[in-house]
Amino acid sequence: MASTSEFSRTLSLLRKERGVSQRTAAGDLGISQALLSHYENGVREPGLSFVVKACDYYNVSADFILGRTLSREGSMLNSEEVLNAAEPGNILQGSVLATLQSKLLSGAVGVLFGLLGKLGDKAAINAAADYLGGGVYQLYRHLYRCAGANEDYFALDSGDCAMDVSDADRKLAEVRYAHALRDRAEKKEPFPDLSPAALAAAYPGRCQSMTQVLSTADARMNGLTER
Repeated sequence: MASTSEFSRTLSLLRKERGVSQRTAAGDLGISQALLSHYENGVREPGLSFVVKACDYYNVSADFILGRTLSREGSMLNSEEVLNAAEPGNILQGSVLATLQSKLLSGAVGVLFGLLGKLGDKAAINAAADYLGGGVYQLYRHLYRCAGANEDYFALDSGDCAMDVSDADRKLAEVRYAHALRDRAEKKEPFPDLSPAALAAAYPGRCQSMTQVLSTADARMNGLTER
């Protein structure tokens, strides 16, 4: 887990704040006291099911317990929603934090494209795919480069890539996306109901992923603009 020390510290503080012993908390969470001690001391990394149980037990968001935000509030995914989206057999691929973030983003993207699919606007759908695909490309290429792999694998020259070509590509995709939606609005064509109740009904489970992603990003960017 990328923030194992933060998770361990938060887990221990939450238990002490609740005023329960390690033995009591372990029993309530369905694990041994020794295992909880390992989690609280950063000796071992828990599975996703334990993370969501701990969120429910201490009534905090996953972002808070993983050390990604100081806010305790937020949509809290339950174990079924998280593990249903996991790899076959609910096997974790990498750290808990990486796996949870993957599932949150996967769920949010699923909701976004579900809504775009209801519009039936090919231009908006393709532009959204280009934008998100460009982001994945850029992040993967950074990883690829730092791992020392041969960048001849890519058609885009490494020098051009360093000149923010992918950023320009994403910005143009965002422009095409905005234009497609604006054209639709100007023609008075219908949009899907985006109220929380409607989204929860249309996308049970995945809707919470979207809420969590939006809330985290909104708080992060708002922090950049606060004076």
